[in-house]
Amino acid sequence: MNIKKSLTYLRWIALAFIFIAVLITVYNLIGYSRIRGNFPPGMQIAGVPVGGLDRQHAAERLVQAYGVPVELHYNDAIIQVKPAVLGFELDLENMLSAADLQRVNQPFWNGFWEYLWNQQPSTANIPLSSQMAEDRLRGYLKDEIAARFDSPPSAAVPVAGSTNFSGGSSGMTLDVDRAVVLISDALKSPVNRVVNLSLKKVAPPRPSFQNLQILIQQIISQSFDGLAEIYLHDLQTNQELHFAVNKNEVIKPDVAFTAASTMKIPIMVSVFKRSKEPLQPSVSDQITLMIDRSDNPPADKLMSDVLDANMGPLVVSQDMASLGLPNTFLGGYFYQGAPLLKKFTTPANSRTDFNTNPDQYNQTTPMEMGLLLSDIYECASTGGGTFAAVFQGEISQNECRQMVNYLAKNKIGVLLEAGLPEGTQFAHKHGWVTDTTDGVIHTMQDAGIVYSPGGNYVLTVYLYHPVQVVFDPVNIMYAQISRAVYNYFNLPTQ
Repeated sequence: MNIKKSLTYLRWIALAFIFIAVLITVYNLIGYSRIRGNFPPGMQIAGVPVGGLDRQHAAERLVQAYGVPVELHYNDAIIQVKPAVLGFELDLENMLSAADLQRVNQPFWNGFWEYLWNQQPSTANIPLSSQMAEDRLRGYLKDEIAARFDSPPSAAVPVAGSTNFSGGSSGMTLDVDRAVVLISDALKSPVNRVVNLSLKKVAPPRPSFQNLQILIQQIISQSFDGLAEIYLHDLQTNQELHFAVNKNEVIKPDVAFTAASTMKIPIMVSVFKRSKEPLQPSVSDQITLMIDRSDNPPADKLMSDVLDANMGPLVVSQDMASLGLPNTFLGGYFYQGAPLLKKFTTPANSRTDFNTNPDQYNQTTPMEMGLLLSDIYECASTGGGTFAAVFQGEISQNECRQMVNYLAKNKIGVLLEAGLPEGTQFAHKHGWVTDTTDGVIHTMQDAGIVYSPGGNYVLTVYLYHPVQVVFDPVNIMYAQISRAVYNYFNLPTQ
């Protein structure tokens, strides 16, 4: 009997434990079911914890986290801007739907078991989904940041009475491309919302060509009251400066000048056009004498032997015309008493407003001689340019480099060369003519390519005076013009 009572008690106790266990299980099932209606503990959406939150509260937390203004630092200035202003927008529906899908797909009893035993569930992180209007961000950076805080550089200005420039200063500008990347990253982070904007130091620009022209005109006015025509070609940007002054008044350029020894540059081009590589030593020697010593007999011999025994000068003229240089021609050989093979009428020597009484045997304009030098430079640098288009396969890049070398050997220490720093490569040809009638100089020229650290350029300066070009003051003026242009291309950075 006692044994039976003991078994009965044990049964009731067992039933009680089972009942309690069932109650606990039901209680936990109810609790888990409530929790399962929200996002599971440990879940993150776009790096923001949303565990235990329902859909609405999760959305509010995301908007709050990603709605914090981004703080932009431009040097000492601090700018706070809302993400919407920068074109940033969360794709809440997409992220919440992805989180819902992951929550629903978790097996019920697996989740309940983890909940029942208080196990930390495996964390899930839904990636950020957003839209970025980059054009709006760029517009804000340019119109609101750069426009307010950038300090643009200031150009140097010529110093009156000298060949120098001063006053230029560097600037600081926003690196917009880099800023777009940094700000985009900050907008996509719920915690890293501070951006130190990248800035670029901008060197002071060169003065305008107009200011350079004013400086050159001032230099001319101090030393020369005749006609001076200047042509300058920036070989990096293709920008040109071309003007003429007569008695310190600006006149229309493209005046016909006696080419004198600068005509030996076109002769050299025509010789190379008709010579095979490598040059015969006899031809090379004649070019050296023609360019370096400026002798006329070697020029005549080259035209006669290489171009045409009788019509060599006209061959040079035809080559120049094919290059688009109608004002540059040779009407005959250089030797005394040479017959005039052809009388040339050109746009330049047909002008009625100004006449330099150019030699009917050889003429050019400062611009055309400058353009020819630019063609030589382009051919030597790239193998392309006008020579490649007009003289297809007849003048190689190596031959153009040889032309530059011949011109660079012309060391005279005066005129434009005198204004250049020692060691500067200057490939040029100079010339002047002593009139046989009155025994004085009326025309003087120097034309060449300058290779400088700040940029390479072509400069031609042609002078004419009806009475006399006096060498000493004009020589100083040439040097000053050359120095002013060199300083223009090689301004110090501040």
